Amino acid sequence: MIISRTPFRVSFFGGGTDYPVWYKEHGGAVLATSIDKYCYISLRHLPPFFEHKSRIVYSRIEAVDSVSRIEHPAVRECLSYMEVSDGLEIHHDGDLPARAGLGSSSSFTVGLLHALYALKQSMPTKMRLAEDAIRVERDLIKESVGSQDQVTAALGGFNKVRFQPDGTIAVEPVIVRHDRLESLQDHLMLFFTGFSRHASEIAKTQVRNTPKKTAELKAILAMVDEGLSLLSGKSDLLDFGKLLHEGWSLKRSLSDQISTPAVDEVYAAARKAGAVGGKLLGAGGGGFILLFARPQDRPRIRKALAKLLHVPFRFENSGSAIIFYDQNSREREFSMLDRGPARSKATR
Repeated sequence: MIISRTPFRVSFFGGGTDYPVWYKEHGGAVLATSIDKYCYISLRHLPPFFEHKSRIVYSRIEAVDSVSRIEHPAVRECLSYMEVSDGLEIHHDGDLPARAGLGSSSSFTVGLLHALYALKQSMPTKMRLAEDAIRVERDLIKESVGSQDQVTAALGGFNKVRFQPDGTIAVEPVIVRHDRLESLQDHLMLFFTGFSRHASEIAKTQVRNTPKKTAELKAILAMVDEGLSLLSGKSDLLDFGKLLHEGWSLKRSLSDQISTPAVDEVYAAARKAGAVGGKLLGAGGGGFILLFARPQDRPRIRKALAKLLHVPFRFENSGSAIIFYDQNSREREFSMLDRGPARSKATR
């Protein structure tokens, strides 16, 4: 039995510049952190008692006799990519809902790849995990995805991630005083809007619009270093929240599908109640909204958004990890098959 734990992420600035259509010409960067909400993947060899060869459990249950018949695209392509054809049982559990702007799809892919590497008794670097996940999602599943989610899920921590025109990725940990970092977290609030969406479909429109949005994306890219400067300096931390507001206004202009009237109403209500700034996380369209507010204004904002689920969170630094690994479980399972009476009883 193997269990991987992979964090979700919150992105502050730079979203949109992590798509190859942009960074291969201009370079890109994001300022993002992993948070203490996780995707868990448990994996084990499935004993040959059943008609099916593999069983995959997520929001539905698949029982299949070959990898090619798996309908979940990430599971099917990860198994193919890792050249795993053995019968497996794979379970997914998440702390937060999927398709909600926290990079959950990439956390799933990174976590499954990590578990499959462990199954093969291999220990990849975390950057290798991120690069493999990008390859699976972009080249095999053919999704319109950026490159930030996979990196933050795999490596964890609060980082500036740079995407070079030649395709290389550089990760620079954010160096901030502990009290300043704690204060930043105390100013952040996360709310679930109540509806999810398919990020890849929304991202397609943004990618199509990229050639016409050069000025906006350059401004979004510049905000990464501006946000870092605000955090590392001595300016009022509220300036970081104001920059988030500016960034959200720019991001909304990249595609008419990024926001919705319902999201705009939520954001306006939060601002009226005291939020300095914020943004819809991920590609847009729904999911989680991040708000920046003074701690004393948080109760008023929670009251104004009482119909939404407030999700407290903190930053984390572990990235994807194997939290349980029992290399002898398969031997124990299959040794039972050698015992005639035990096998007969189990299969009756």
